[in-house]
Amino acid sequence: MRSFHGLVAVAFISVIAFQSCVVHGNFYRDVYFNWGAKHSYIYGNGDNLNLLLDKSAGSGIQSYNSFLFGSIEMLIKLVPGNSAGTVTAYYLSSTGNYHDEIDFEFLGNSSGQPYTMHTNIFTQGKGNREQQFKLWFDPTADYHNYTIHWNPTAVVWFVDSIPIRVFRNYKSEGIGFPNQQGMQVYSSLWNADNWATRGGLVKIDWSCAPFMAGLKKFNARACKWEGPLSIIKCAVPTPFNWWTSRVYKQLNWDQLGKMKWVQDNYMIYNYCTDYKRFGGKMAPECYKPQY
Repeated sequence: MRSFHGLVAVAFISVIAFQSCVVHGNFYRDVYFNWGAKHSYIYGNGDNLNLLLDKSAGSGIQSYNSFLFGSIEMLIKLVPGNSAGTVTAYYLSSTGNYHDEIDFEFLGNSSGQPYTMHTNIFTQGKGNREQQFKLWFDPTADYHNYTIHWNPTAVVWFVDSIPIRVFRNYKSEGIGFPNQQGMQVYSSLWNADNWATRGGLVKIDWSCAPFMAGLKKFNARACKWEGPLSIIKCAVPTPFNWWTSRVYKQLNWDQLGKMKWVQDNYMIYNYCTDYKRFGGKMAPECYKPQY
């Protein structure tokens, strides 16, 4: 059993690692608009970016660099008011038919109704690992920190330093894990009213356009992908590869308690319990401890 002082030290290190104050990227330097540039703009010396959606188009960005392991952080303020039919996406992805991907997606809703936060992970092109949550705060009133922490042991999704989900590496047992491909960082705001709100029953009210999502202080404290040699370079346990430290191999007790609180009170969908959808043939990781 860990000592009290050990737990405090681990918790302190964790807080430092995921506080929004360490986010210090620059949108001018680190990303480019991959579509809808005329609908978006960077301001505030490169610290802030707004994505816009109107009836003609949405908008999106992606990072210049690809990464393998580390911590990817973004402060996001979601579309306020009647956002039904819109999706604000923030995710990591490689390219090709056998791509890896780690997702946050925020599904808009009618005024006064809560957003749905959709998470997923793809390995070698295979997804269908969705978990969905309602948020415990108003994500349109202010910016909140959304972090993807990814190392050779696990992927952890964080919201304001609170872990909400873990996907552990069981690749040695034949379960896919994203550890062979560098991934770029993407964010976009787009029209998804064929599925986003109540399964597509509620459409976008274009009289509310333009819709706007704010991004702030993007930071990738991560290992830059430089080709196949990075598979080893980014995973080797060294002080420089801080994400390989023992501290990040397992959530501490405080984090476990907070994640249980989120999952008990705010999780609304878990692919590992959707027996009807998968005909009882559940993904093998559903039978494995994830944290």
